[in-house]
Amino acid sequence: MSDLDLTGEARNEFGKGAARRIRRAMQIPAVIYGHGEAPLHIVLPERQTVRAIRGANALLTVTVDGTKHLALVKDVQRDPVLQIVEHIDLLTVKKGEKVVVDVPVVLSGEPAPSIVVNQEEMSVSVSADATNVPVQVEVDINGRAAGEHIYAADLVLPAGNELETDGAMLIVHFAEPAVVADEDEAEVVAE
Repeated sequence: MSDLDLTGEARNEFGKGAARRIRRAMQIPAVIYGHGEAPLHIVLPERQTVRAIRGANALLTVTVDGTKHLALVKDVQRDPVLQIVEHIDLLTVKKGEKVVVDVPVVLSGEPAPSIVVNQEEMSVSVSADATNVPVQVEVDINGRAAGEHIYAADLVLPAGNELETDGAMLIVHFAEPAVVADEDEAEVVAE
């Protein structure tokens, strides 16, 4: 995971009207919180911030009034229609600190011919070093046959990461395709 640098400004106006003015000025309201300190309300430049938060669990170095804050993106609120970023919650972290994050599960490879792959869970919770959060957990499904299952405990995590999700959680299962009866066979059964 790359460390991205952003420069923010302290914010002293609050409420809907202030947030709208901030967004019209091509900025995004945000808050940095954690480690028992008072929340720091800031504004971030829109274009650079949107680029920085494209990936899940982005680690940012935010400079506010000359002070650097290492923070993990915890929540991004978007407008449901326009899909613009309305607000960002950033969690203060320290190098070497363990954090629990949701990491996407990505399937790679091809199962045996004519096998249907059902991915039940799209992400798992992982405890990882705050500065080394995995981008994704890859699962190899090459040659898997019908009736096989992959559980959370079967996932291979990068070194230094621990699974927080229940190991018995079903991630992927493989099945035979549903058989559709021929029309001729259906008529014979009906008679």
